[in-house]
Amino acid sequence: MTTSPQAPATTLRTPPSIIAAIILFSVAASAFICWLVYFHAPTDVAGTQLRSLPLLNAILNSLCTIALLFGYRFIRARRIPQHRAAMFTAFFFSTIFLVSYLTNFALHGETHFNRLSPWWPFYWKLLASHIVLSVFALPMILITFFLSLTGRFPAHKKLARYTFPIWLYVSLTGVVVYIMQAAIH
Repeated sequence: MTTSPQAPATTLRTPPSIIAAIILFSVAASAFICWLVYFHAPTDVAGTQLRSLPLLNAILNSLCTIALLFGYRFIRARRIPQHRAAMFTAFFFSTIFLVSYLTNFALHGETHFNRLSPWWPFYWKLLASHIVLSVFALPMILITFFLSLTGRFPAHKKLARYTFPIWLYVSLTGVVVYIMQAAIH
């Protein structure tokens, strides 16, 4: 009995240095946001410049949410090019959101929610979950994109199962937080 030689399975190994760089970048971004929130004095406390940034941020998060839902729908239908386009669109909106968010914090600082509001218990729990998950979302999104762009589709698919719901939750709760803040103010 002869056996035919099989070609070795080519599994692309993800370089640990790339993952470490993505995580390091994400930690630096989170540290920068923490610095903006807790240590940086806002440059426009009166709110005279770019007052519409919170609304823009909510719109960008809404558009990201829509793109994510389309991306999910496309991948479930095995429409890979459309899935890829939708996910790049979501990534684009999230990136523009992050720039706008950082600009808003640098200018105006933290938005304070009325702690006497009957909505306060719900609001702070929603905001806390949003913040914690957003810290994890950034490296997960970047690693998921890296895996896709480098053709590591089995690993991409495995991680995307966790990245997608977290990214969707963070985008959606960002909109809800904005609506609640706008309603109170």
